Amino acid sequence: MTTPTVLKPRSGRAVGDRLARSARAGEGIGMPSEQVPAWLEARRRAVGAQVRRIPFAELDQWSFEPGSSNLRHHSGRFFTVEGLDVRGPQSSWQQPIIVQPEIGILGILAKEFDGVLHFLMQAKMEPGNPNLVQLSPTVQATRSNYTKAHGGTNVRYLEHFLQAGPHQVITDVLQSEHGSWFYRKRNRNLIVEVSGDVPLLGEDFGWFTLGQLKALLQQDNVVNMDARTVLASAPLGVDGQQALSSDTEVMSWFTGERSRLTLDAHLRPLDGIEGWLRDSHSIHRGDHRFFRVVAVAVEGAGREVAGWSQPLIEPVAPGVVGFAWRSFGGVGHVLVNARAEGGFLDTAELGPTVQCVPANYTRLPASERPRFLDLFENPDAGRIRYSAMHSEEGGRFLNAESRYLIVETDESSTPAQAPPGYRWVTPAQLSLLAGHSRYVNVQARSLLSVLR
Repeated sequence: MTTPTVLKPRSGRAVGDRLARSARAGEGIGMPSEQVPAWLEARRRAVGAQVRRIPFAELDQWSFEPGSSNLRHHSGRFFTVEGLDVRGPQSSWQQPIIVQPEIGILGILAKEFDGVLHFLMQAKMEPGNPNLVQLSPTVQATRSNYTKAHGGTNVRYLEHFLQAGPHQVITDVLQSEHGSWFYRKRNRNLIVEVSGDVPLLGEDFGWFTLGQLKALLQQDNVVNMDARTVLASAPLGVDGQQALSSDTEVMSWFTGERSRLTLDAHLRPLDGIEGWLRDSHSIHRGDHRFFRVVAVAVEGAGREVAGWSQPLIEPVAPGVVGFAWRSFGGVGHVLVNARAEGGFLDTAELGPTVQCVPANYTRLPASERPRFLDLFENPDAGRIRYSAMHSEEGGRFLNAESRYLIVETDESSTPAQAPPGYRWVTPAQLSLLAGHSRYVNVQARSLLSVLR
């Protein structure tokens, strides 16, 4: 007997409605939002981790490879620090970059309580975080971590993501990470819904509604980068069927930008990159701009392994990441920038209006400063729709913080006819694009998690 064919809705509208209901829920079955900062601080004290800078010579199981000076773990796993040579039509440069070809898992478990979806979040220690412990996905692990290349313990809740059935998956997309510091890095961003009993496997886990997470995103350095990117990829419906440009027009423009922004980027030995110096404690530019590669030792971490040492990338100063916001015909829009970065797999992705470290440009003439930066350095308080400090990926970057902003602008500063390389899009259009791989960069996804 032939099994009858059953068709399913393509849009997943019911999931979007359930996510929206969770976003409207101020509190849930877990701890109140106001207690979360104190909980994170308590977990930091309980972990008792100490992170200290060390010279490269004190790195355990890491060394500079003979012949290339690439910085590599003795196991051949985790990641390497190599050189990158980038050649473009307008600029060329060389730099160190993290090479981590493994695709890791950034996964959040979802479960319905009292008719409202809740999300299982973890208070996780990362050595590069300014405050060490932040709210993270249920699982945040590289393949080397969850296959225990470090000889550590099991990653809790991992089986829910490795064995998820199709009917359980709310979102599943490969997303890029920082194209200036990672070479073609991607992680699998997942939200998986579970049923039945899911016990809390430790005091560092808790259930939260999307409404609570939205409130916590208003606070400095509470929700980590990995949680922000997963939340931005969720199929949460965003109101609005009208925009300055149709979806097809936006896609056509972006495809044209990707075709135009050609970069030839390839790896080379770390010891051969121009303009960079190495001493006992860092690899840095001669003019001390942009970033440096340093080494740290971590002790008492309370993670899969209690202690380790590793290289980290440290920017020279805090950054600024911002969207210009305008309303056209009563519909809100943000100004995106097609950004080419040396580490991107597809050369360009949609980024915020501004994404830079202002200190890198203090000695340069105004003509060489990033476009629109002045709108975000000292904005009028009445125009700020959102402002919070957020750190970047604390497992690979040290003290990498940026002021994330959404600033209301006007025709005189950001015209409706956007300049080349920029485009006005609605949050709904940006959300649609973020549901696909390598369209929206990680900084823009962080801001999208707030917009939604």
